[in-house]
Amino acid sequence: MDIPREDIARKKKMRRIAYGVVGLLLFVGVTVALSRLEPAAPTVEAGTLYMDTVKRGPMLRNARGIGTLVPEEIRWIPAQTPGRVEQRLVLPGTVVKADTIIMVLSNPDLERDTLDAALQLKAAEADLANLRVQLDTELLNQQAVAATVQSDYNQARLQHEVNEQLGKEGLTSDLIVKQSRLRAEELKTRFDIEKKRLEIRAESVRARLAAQQAQLDQRSALYDLRKKQLDSLRVRAGVDGVLQLLAVEVGQQVQPGNNLARVANPHRLKAEIRIAETQAKDVQIGQRAEVDTRNGVVPGRVVRIDPAVQNGTRTVDVALEGALPPGAVPDLSVDGTIEFERLADVLSVGRPVQGQPNSTVTLFRLTGDGAYAERVQVKLGRTAVNTIEILDGLKVGDKVILSDMSAQDGVNRIRLR
Repeated sequence: MDIPREDIARKKKMRRIAYGVVGLLLFVGVTVALSRLEPAAPTVEAGTLYMDTVKRGPMLRNARGIGTLVPEEIRWIPAQTPGRVEQRLVLPGTVVKADTIIMVLSNPDLERDTLDAALQLKAAEADLANLRVQLDTELLNQQAVAATVQSDYNQARLQHEVNEQLGKEGLTSDLIVKQSRLRAEELKTRFDIEKKRLEIRAESVRARLAAQQAQLDQRSALYDLRKKQLDSLRVRAGVDGVLQLLAVEVGQQVQPGNNLARVANPHRLKAEIRIAETQAKDVQIGQRAEVDTRNGVVPGRVVRIDPAVQNGTRTVDVALEGALPPGAVPDLSVDGTIEFERLADVLSVGRPVQGQPNSTVTLFRLTGDGAYAERVQVKLGRTAVNTIEILDGLKVGDKVILSDMSAQDGVNRIRLR
């Protein structure tokens, strides 16, 4: 007969409870451990990344932009009068002198007006000559009358003196003496009047001649203007240089002010460099610059800064101070670098993609073995074309990734392969 043993059943029950508690504790421990594990770092191909090492030393602050070579002396040749293009005598690219005729215009109305002005000028010259002869005759007549009265006055004065002497000696009567005195006084008055009349006549002659001369000058000025306009139909270069552009075609009608051609001096060039608006604020007149023509580098200095912003850039004029390399011609595309300042001892690194001056960014810094890179916060300072100043967050020797890492925005650690 079997006898049940209660202690064995109780032990089995206790053992099962112990196993359950241990299993539960193991499950909780594993769960907590797994929750504390960081996600696996994503892997990035190191060969596709641009990296640089933080260093301390001098740093050249500069800005770079693209631009073109343009002549310092450009002359646009406008139309002086309305006309029709009859001939184009010179083609673009031709070396011209100041008096080289580039094209010929025609204007029949101007030719007629010039002929009319010439005839009116000749008529005015003839009128002036005729008036001068007429006035000279009138003046001579007035002078003759004044001379006659003067002669009569002199005779009367002498006769009075004689009669007065005879009267003192009792050889003539007092009446004759009085009559001779009155006659002399009368002729003196007439002589004074004729002298005044002669002066007035002379002033009148000058005034009438001046009026006629003014008409002649007006006709002469009109003729000179018409002649100048007629001569401008033969369009000249105006300066020595190279004809760059002909803006009109044969048969085209042009109006005053229309640009006909452009002449430039190809030996005096400057560079117009377009600098980003964010960097242009540091550009100053007189700063040193270098212009790369892709066939040589020419030194220069900043001479003008355009105050207007166009498409996010400002135009900076650089005067070239060195000899131009072969192939340097107007409208040639060039690269320009403008030097702002030289910093003696700063912490710097290559400029990251998102690096802006005086900003705070996050960069991936490589670990000691170079197998991983961790995100760090970096405070940036002044910038140059390819480098930027480090104010905080990195030290000398740190190696950082400068490439665009926006694809890893959600992670703080990456694995490099």
